Amino acid sequence: MSANTTTIGHLLDEKGGDVWSIDPDDSIFNAVTEMSVRDVGGLLVVKDEKIVGIITERDYTRNVILKGKTSAETPVCEIMSKNVICAMPEHTVSECLEIITEKRIRHLPVVDNDKLIGMISIGDLVKQIITDQQATIEKLGNTGQA
Repeated sequence: MSANTTTIGHLLDEKGGDVWSIDPDDSIFNAVTEMSVRDVGGLLVVKDEKIVGIITERDYTRNVILKGKTSAETPVCEIMSKNVICAMPEHTVSECLEIITEKRIRHLPVVDNDKLIGMISIGDLVKQIITDQQATIEKLGNTGQA
């Protein structure tokens, strides 16, 4: 496979579909704590099983610290990004890398028939591209050793 043919569904099969989320009315402090505990840079904001936003470390630094808000008293809904761009399992790694680059984002929730099935990051995509390139190099090396 290559980045042009490896699908996000395949990537999620390898990575797993764990998705960490938070309620929009929860505090930013709780969101940042959850990101730290889970070692992730973003959380989906979910209400009634629907994606209503995403909160990232970037949202925190730009909309809390720089604007003098308090993490303990400000709800997630005040700083979250509301226009969440999603990928589908049939998207390729290359297509998702294009989306992330064009939209200047770092995380893509993955939905299938309006159901959240996973989350990928720019790091996941780069790791998959490297894996695909290494497989291609090995395959080319093996064909030369006949």
